Amino acid sequence: MSLHDDAVLVLKDCETDQEELRQLYLDHLVDHADGMWKSCTAGHVTASALVIDPERGRVLLTLHRKLGMWLQMGGHCEPGDTTLSGAALREATEESGIQGLTLLGAGRPVRLDRHPIPAPCHWHLDVQYAALAPAGAVAEISDESLDLRWFAYDEVPEVADTSVVRLLERTRAVL
Repeated sequence: MSLHDDAVLVLKDCETDQEELRQLYLDHLVDHADGMWKSCTAGHVTASALVIDPERGRVLLTLHRKLGMWLQMGGHCEPGDTTLSGAALREATEESGIQGLTLLGAGRPVRLDRHPIPAPCHWHLDVQYAALAPAGAVAEISDESLDLRWFAYDEVPEVADTSVVRLLERTRAVL
């Protein structure tokens, strides 16, 4: 099964209150055989994961090097990715430096977020997961980040945009 096929199955099975957005993602993948890849200028599916430590009531955010914003870990799918959840877990592990992350909710997405990006591409169709940090996890900054920091749940609205706040809210509801 291709990554494209996996994404279609994940989105068809996705339980969300974002039905219009979910359908937009599915329509995009029907219309664009290359819709999983950065080269698709109409937009492309990305995978991200909010790294969470529920026992300590905190989340790990990265200060994105290019955007200068505090965000969850995530990014573009790569040719070696076989599943969307695997892409999200790979990105979270690479960007956080934390080994042993596990996806919340049997590896199902937590929410969807569509956001504009600079040309030549126009949209990221982000499928958002949550990843549980193992006890005693130590984060290590990657080349993709300016900074990497744990934030208490109530600090997130002060530093991050509404998409991250909504992802945290939905993640906490799933917990």
